[in-house]
Amino acid sequence: MILNNGYKKLVVAILFEIFATTMLVLSNGFSKVLPSVLSVLGYAICFYIMTYVFRTIKMGVAYAIWSGIGIVAINLIGIFAFHTPITGGRFMGMWFIVAGVVVSHINDRKVVRQL
Repeated sequence: MILNNGYKKLVVAILFEIFATTMLVLSNGFSKVLPSVLSVLGYAICFYIMTYVFRTIKMGVAYAIWSGIGIVAINLIGIFAFHTPITGGRFMGMWFIVAGVVVSHINDRKVVRQL
């Protein structure tokens, strides 16, 4: 599958969001300067890129993908980098998020084909 420019930009926005959230954790409540600055900068870049994403991808679909992948990635980073315990509820919740993103995307493609 070849990604169009909107989806490429969405991937970049997701990467900046994941980076910013990880820096937010490392900032220790904004008490550490460098991670705090990097977190704010990461979110600013992410939101800036998202303004371009919304030009080519419907807002609901883009946001579902952005938040879904971000949540799953942050949970995995938490588990592997910060030793957050994985629980059945957390694991099941991540799968529900992935399923919701897939259903949202499939539904959007069906609506576009009907037009």
